[in-house]
Amino acid sequence: MQSFLEDSLLSIKQKYDSLDDFIFILPSQRAGSKLKQLFANNSDKPAFLPEVLSVENFVQNISKLEALDSTQCSFKLYEVYLQITPENEQEDFQTFNSWAQTIIQDFNEIDRYLIPAQDIFNYLALIKDKDHWYLSEPKTELIESYLRFWNQLPKLYDAFKNSLLTEAKAYQGLQYRIAANLATEYANSTDRPHIFLGFNALNKAEQVIIEALQDKSLVDMYWDIDNHFMKDNIHDASYFIRRYTFENSFIKSDKSQLSNTYLNQKEINIIGTPKKIGQSKTIGSILSKLSHAELKSTAVILGDESLLLPTLNAIPEAIKGINITMGLPLKEIPLASLFELLFQIQSQQEDRIYYKLILDTISHPSLQVVLNKIKEPIASEIRKQNLVSIHVDDLKLMLGDKNNIEILDLLFAKVKSPINFIRQCQNLILKIKLKLSKEDAILREYLFSFDSLFNELEVLIQENPFINTIQVLYQVYKDALLTKTLDFIGKKHDGLQIMGVLESRVLDFETVIIASVNEGVFPSGKSNNSYIPYDVKKDYDLPTYKEKDAIYTYHFYHMFQRAENIHIIYNTEPGDLNSGEKSRFITQLEVDSKLLPQHNFQHKVYVPKVPSTSSTLRQITKTPQVIEQIKARALKGFSPSALTTYIRNPIDFYNRYVLGVGEADDVEETIAYNTLGTVVHDTLEKLYEPYKHEILNKDSIKKMKTLSIARITKEFTHTYSKTSLDTGKNLLIFEVAKRYVENFLNLELERVQSGEDIQIVDLEADLRVELNMPNIPFTVNLRGQVDRVDITNGVKRIIDYKTGKVEHKHVIVKDWQDITTDYDKYSKAFQILQYAYMMHLEKPFTESIEAGIISFKNLKNGFLPFKFNKEASITPETFNAFETQLKHLISEICNPEIPFVEKELPEPFTT
Repeated sequence: MQSFLEDSLLSIKQKYDSLDDFIFILPSQRAGSKLKQLFANNSDKPAFLPEVLSVENFVQNISKLEALDSTQCSFKLYEVYLQITPENEQEDFQTFNSWAQTIIQDFNEIDRYLIPAQDIFNYLALIKDKDHWYLSEPKTELIESYLRFWNQLPKLYDAFKNSLLTEAKAYQGLQYRIAANLATEYANSTDRPHIFLGFNALNKAEQVIIEALQDKSLVDMYWDIDNHFMKDNIHDASYFIRRYTFENSFIKSDKSQLSNTYLNQKEINIIGTPKKIGQSKTIGSILSKLSHAELKSTAVILGDESLLLPTLNAIPEAIKGINITMGLPLKEIPLASLFELLFQIQSQQEDRIYYKLILDTISHPSLQVVLNKIKEPIASEIRKQNLVSIHVDDLKLMLGDKNNIEILDLLFAKVKSPINFIRQCQNLILKIKLKLSKEDAILREYLFSFDSLFNELEVLIQENPFINTIQVLYQVYKDALLTKTLDFIGKKHDGLQIMGVLESRVLDFETVIIASVNEGVFPSGKSNNSYIPYDVKKDYDLPTYKEKDAIYTYHFYHMFQRAENIHIIYNTEPGDLNSGEKSRFITQLEVDSKLLPQHNFQHKVYVPKVPSTSSTLRQITKTPQVIEQIKARALKGFSPSALTTYIRNPIDFYNRYVLGVGEADDVEETIAYNTLGTVVHDTLEKLYEPYKHEILNKDSIKKMKTLSIARITKEFTHTYSKTSLDTGKNLLIFEVAKRYVENFLNLELERVQSGEDIQIVDLEADLRVELNMPNIPFTVNLRGQVDRVDITNGVKRIIDYKTGKVEHKHVIVKDWQDITTDYDKYSKAFQILQYAYMMHLEKPFTESIEAGIISFKNLKNGFLPFKFNKEASITPETFNAFETQLKHLISEICNPEIPFVEKELPEPFTT
C-alpha cells in the first residue's frame, strides 16, 4: 500500500530539484512527524530536512503571538470583565466561568472565520432585544441583566483582544485573525515554497493566508481525497474540497493527484457489542489474530477517548510494540476520583464529613500503600455507632498510630483557603510517592501528572486573587482536568498505533479498527457549545452542524480510503449515553455495499457468553457438625422468629441460625423500618414501666403523653444515632414514630374513659423455658420476648406490637396443620401462640387468656386476638393442639435424617 504522504512526496520530488528551502504544512504534529520519517528513509545522500510545521505552529509563526490555553484565557477574560463592568453588576468568578468558556469558543470561531466582531455582536444584541418572551413593560431586572450581557459583548471582545495583543498573547482564534491580517506582508517577505498536505475544511483565515501565498506562486496543495468521492456531488466526504477546487476554485491544485484506492477490494467488518468493555475486548480479539508484520501497519482509532484505558488492558500480552498518539485525559485516570473525593470533603457545609465520603476515601486503591490497614477499624466503628457524619477529630480518636493520624489530616482536615488545599494535595502526593515500589511505575506517572497540575493551579492562585474559595478552585480544577493529558512515550512509527480521530489525519494503514462508531460520538450530532444561534451562523457563513457532520464524514471515509481490512465497532447498549444507535455512517456503508461488490461487507453482533445457571434447589445434609450447631441453638432456645424462618425457608434458617450468617451491618443513613419498630417498642416500655401492676387511669395516660416526645427522641438517639432528626427523611420517620405512640396513647385513654379496667402485668418480658422432647437426645428450650401482658376487664391478654399492617385474617387459624406450613398466612398467629405457650409452661394459666397483636398501621381495629375458627379464648385444648405442631416442627429441625431443603421463594427473606 502506497500512503498519501509517500505518493505526495514522490510527486513533489519529481516536480522540484531540491526541497531544502521548502516549508511543509500539515494538519497535525503527528502527520508532520510521519513526513519527517519519510524524508529520512527516502534520502540517499546527506541533506537538510525541510521545515515541517503543523498548521497551528505555522499560524503562530506568522502572528508572532504566544498561545494561551483555555484556563489562562478564562482568567484573562475575567480581569478584563472586571475592568469594564460596573462593580454593582459584577459576577463572581464561579458564576462568570459558567458562561465564559462558551464565549471564548465563540470568540475563537468568529476570529478564525474573520467575521467583523462588532457587526455580529450588535446583530445578536438586536435579536435578543426583539425576543418575544419579554414583551411586557417595564422589563424585569432579570431581562435587563440578560440584555446588558448581550450589549456588553462587543466591548468585552474589544477589551479582551486589545489586552492580549498588548502582551503579545492570544487565544487560537485571535492568532488566526492576526495571521490573516499579516498574510500579504508575510507572503511579500518570503520566497520559500509552501506545500500544504492533507487539508480538508479550511477556515477563512487559512484561506486568506493560502491565497496570499498563491498570489506569489508560493503554494502547492495536495488533497487527501479519493476520486470516487470527488465525482459524487452530494457526498459529504468531499464537501469542502469540491468547494475549494471545483466550485470556488480559489485554490489552484492538480486534480490528477487524487487517489483511486477506495474502490479497491476491502474486507469491511461491522461489529456491534455492548458497552466499553465489550468494545475493548473485541479490539483485543481482533488484534490477537494479526501477525507481527500486520501489526506494523495497523491502527486502532478510538472515537471515544475514555476507551483508551480499557483498550490498553485488553491488548494481548504478546503485542509488545505499541505507540499511543492520543494522550490519556487526566479525568479518565483512576487517581482523579481520589481528588474528586477530597474536593467533595472540603465542600461539606459543616465541620462534619458524610460517612460515605470517608469510607470511599480510605478505600481508594491509590491510598492503600500509606493507610496501614486503617479502613476496617474506622468502618467498624462507624457501623457500630451508626455515624452518618463524623468530625475529623473523632476519626483520630479511633486510631492511635501517629502516621495514620497524619494521613487523616491530609485527607479530611478542613482548610480555609485554596492555596492550603493545593498544598495539602501536594503533600499527599509526596507521601504516596515515597511509599511506592519500583513495580508501581504507572501510579508514579499518575502522581507526577497530578502534581504538575496542582503546581500550575498554585501559580494561578497566586496570580489571580479571585480564586478565593474552594468552590472556585474546584471549578478551575475541573476545567483544567478536561484539557490536561498524560502523554505516552513510544516509538512513533513502529508497531501497533493507537490514536484518536484527529490524529489519524493524513495517515494511512492497511488494517484499521475504529471504535465507538455511534450517533452522538461519530458524528457528534447537533450538540453545539455556542451562544450564536443557527440562523446567525448561516447569515455570517460560520460552520453549523451541517459542516461539522461533513468534517466527521471526511475523517470516517479517510480512515479506510487506502486500507484493506476495516473493523468498525459500535456500542449496542441502549442504556448508555450517546450509544445504542449505530452511526449513520454504518447505514451509509450498508447501502453503498450493494453498489460496490468489491467490498466484502459483513455485519455481526457480539454478545458476552452468559454461563447457564442451575435452578436446582439447595439441600444441606445434617452432618455431625451441623447437629452440634443445632444442639447449641436448641440449648440457647428456639425463638418464634427462628421457627417461622424455618417454616418459610429451611435454608434461611440454616444460614442464619446454624451458620450464624446474618445481614450486613451497614450504617442506617435513613432510619430502617426495624429501627422504627425498636424505638416504638422501647418508648412504650419506658412510658408504661412506672405503672406496672397498676390499673391505668386517665391521669397516668395523660402524663405519658406529655413525656412521649422526649422519650422517643432519647430512644432514637440510643437505637439509631446521635445524628440530628430535624431534616429529611429521618424527620418524617421521627414524626411517624411520634404519631404511632400518640395514637396508641389516645386509644388507651379512650378505653379508660369508656370504663375499661386495664392493669399492666408485664412489659418486654424475657422468656426461656424448657420443652419436654423425649425423642430428642439433648435439651430443647424455647425463648422470646413478650411486648406486653395486661388484664383487661378480667381477661389476661398477651400482646405483641407490630409497626407494620396486620389484619384479622392473619391471626385466625382454621386447620392446625397449616400453622407450621404456610408462613404468609399463619406466621403471626404462630408467634403469639408461642409466647402464650411459653408463659403457660412457665406458670400454667388457670384463668381465661387471649393472645393477639396491636398493629400501629391498623390501630382503629385495636387488639387483634388469635382465634381458632371463631373462638378467641385460649384453652388447654388450644395449647395441646399447638404443642403437637410445635414439637413436630422442632423434631424435624433436630432430626439428622431430614436435610435442610430450600424452598422456591419469590423474593429474599428478611425479618
